[in-house]
Amino acid sequence: MAGQFELFTDSESNVRFRLLGADGTVLAVSKPYADKRAAADGIMAVRECAGTGLIKETRSNAWGGTGRIRPGVPSPSHRSHRHFPAV
Repeated sequence: MAGQFELFTDSESNVRFRLLGADGTVLAVSKPYADKRAAADGIMAVRECAGTGLIKETRSNAWGGTGRIRPGVPSPSHRSHRHFPAV
């Protein structure tokens, strides 16, 4: 069985969707949408680009930041971002 999308209403009365794996594991949760139609449009956008999207490795911290170096701390002379082909 393939994965599936599941629509639900969150605790703040926004509509969201989650992507479930074949075994029922939650793989992703969407941003909040105002209504079911907007959430369905979001699902269509995910379906459209999921198969062709690149994988980009970035550094981040646990609080959603970008991993920027604090003032006064030396930074690397160059940063490399690797792009991986879609699988």
